[in-house]
Amino acid sequence: MAEHRSMQRAALLDAARSLLSEGGTEALTFPALAERTGLARSSVYEYFRSRAAVVEELCEVDFPVWAADVAAAMERASSAEGKVEAYVRQQLALVGDRRHRAVVAISASELDAGAREKIRAAHGELVAMVVEALGEMGHGQPRLAAMLLQGVVDAAVRRIELGAAEDPAAITDAAVAMALRGVKG
Repeated sequence: MAEHRSMQRAALLDAARSLLSEGGTEALTFPALAERTGLARSSVYEYFRSRAAVVEELCEVDFPVWAADVAAAMERASSAEGKVEAYVRQQLALVGDRRHRAVVAISASELDAGAREKIRAAHGELVAMVVEALGEMGHGQPRLAAMLLQGVVDAAVRRIELGAAEDPAAITDAAVAMALRGVKG
């Protein structure tokens, strides 16, 4: 029975990911979740008390996976510059991924304080991964530089998501160049 419940919970989270990546947070409704999973709407409420609860759980499940991908890419780099480049490239490589699209949609939405705090903490962990590399590159304020660098990454993510005129690879290269030249400045 517990295994069945965890499968249904996983199916609900997967449906939530799809809805978020297709239509943003407005698309994430309990009727839509019920329809996607074939569950009764009342059953959806047995798993989650609110949309915010769905979002919170998605953050708890997906953000660590995403952060681990970025961390692994950084670990493969041999220099501090290589780590910064990997930090930018790996986040932008994940843009098409449904998990990432869901996280982006979530970040853009109006959430309750608990969910927002979880996102902030997860983002903080992501930014913390690059602080050390920036310090190694001799940056005087590596924490500030890391926050600004994440702003560049977030802007590039939005540009790719919008299907901007530039090719995603060109956006990625521009973000990397800005990161590497900008942090040296």
